[in-house]
Amino acid sequence: MKFHILTIFPEMFKGFLNESILKKAQGKGVIEIKLHDIRKYSKDKHKKVDDTPYGGGAGMVFTPQPLFDCIEHVKSKAKARGDIPVIYLTPGGKRLTQTQVERFAKKYDQLILLCGHYEGIDQRVIDSLVDVELSIGDYVLSGGEVPAMVVVDAVSRLVPGAIGKEESHQEESFSKKLGRKKEYPHYTKPAEFRGMEVPEVLLGGNHAEIERWRRKHLR
Repeated sequence: MKFHILTIFPEMFKGFLNESILKKAQGKGVIEIKLHDIRKYSKDKHKKVDDTPYGGGAGMVFTPQPLFDCIEHVKSKAKARGDIPVIYLTPGGKRLTQTQVERFAKKYDQLILLCGHYEGIDQRVIDSLVDVELSIGDYVLSGGEVPAMVVVDAVSRLVPGAIGKEESHQEESFSKKLGRKKEYPHYTKPAEFRGMEVPEVLLGGNHAEIERWRRKHLR
C-alpha cells in the first residue's frame, strides 16, 4: 500500500512516520508513504496557496491551481493497479468507520490524502478531483494532517505483513468478527492486584468458556 499525503506542513509527519508499526511496515516494504508539499506546485512567485473567499467572510481558502497541479502530477507518476482515490480530509466529510478502512485496504493499492487548511479548499477541486470527503469526528481541527495520520495508521494495520499476527486485527474493536462491537476487557499478570482479581473463567484454560465470556462482554 502506498500513501500520498498532500500537505503544506510535511514536517508534521516526521515523528509519526518513524515510530512503532508504521516504521516497521515501511522498513519491510509493506507500506510506502510519500509526502508532497503543495506549496511547491504553486505558480505564485511567493508560493502562495490561499486567497480570500468570494462573497466575503473570515479566513482564507486554498486556491485551485496548486491543488490541481499537485494531484494531477501525483496521479501521472503513480503506477497503480487501478484507480487511486483522492480523499479530502474535512470536518464536513463522511465519518470514518472501520468498514470504510477495510474497504480502502482491500480495494486499493494507493491512496491520495489531501490535507485541507484555513477555511477549506476551492469547491472546484472537490467537484473535479475529490472522490471521498472524510471526517474523523464532529469537531474542527486546524488542518487535515492529523486526520491523514489517522487514516494512514488505521489502513496500514490491515495491510498483510504490517503487524506481527494477522489475527491481531481480525478480533479488534469494530471488526467484522466481533459484529462491529467494541472489544471485550483484557487482563494480564498478576492474577490479583490491589485486591482486584482477574475473572476466574480466564484462568481455567477452557477455551469454549473463555470464548463465551468474551462474547458476553462485547460492548
